[in-house]
Amino acid sequence: MKSLVRHFPLAVLAAALATVAVPAQAQAEEFKAGFVNTDRVFREANSAKAAQAKLEQEFSRREKELVDQGNALKAATEKFEREAPTMAESQRIQRQRQLVEQDRDFQRKRREFQEDLSARKNEELAQVLERANRVVKQVAEAEKYDVILQEAVYVNPKHDITDKVIKAMNASAGNGGK
Repeated sequence: MKSLVRHFPLAVLAAALATVAVPAQAQAEEFKAGFVNTDRVFREANSAKAAQAKLEQEFSRREKELVDQGNALKAATEKFEREAPTMAESQRIQRQRQLVEQDRDFQRKRREFQEDLSARKNEELAQVLERANRVVKQVAEAEKYDVILQEAVYVNPKHDITDKVIKAMNASAGNGGK
């Protein structure tokens, strides 16, 4: 215990000297940080908008077919509910089975549509993100940033370089860059 007490003032002195030395070194070499809001890039960059339009075109026909099938199923169900009280038992059971089968088919097609759409959306967004990351790296190297963050709890707006990245992405897309 005595040796700990004897060395304690030395530890305090060393810590005090370290805090004095760090600010002098930090002044000589300034740390530069930036932030990119990827959600904004996905909403505002022309390549992201083009990817969204491509997906809409690619999936619009299937989506319309699903909406039509859903509406037809709803109409058939409503018709069955109106007519069921006057139907023969065997006829009512047969129509009920048909409706259950149609609903099962509709649910399967809707699930497959959602899975396909999600997979394609992830592919397209991955390409946009890859391109955005290349542009972020170019901006960081050109403007001598030490670090660029994409996720943060709080960012002072003066460190947000999202506009620069979106402009650079849009400019390079116009010049045939991908």
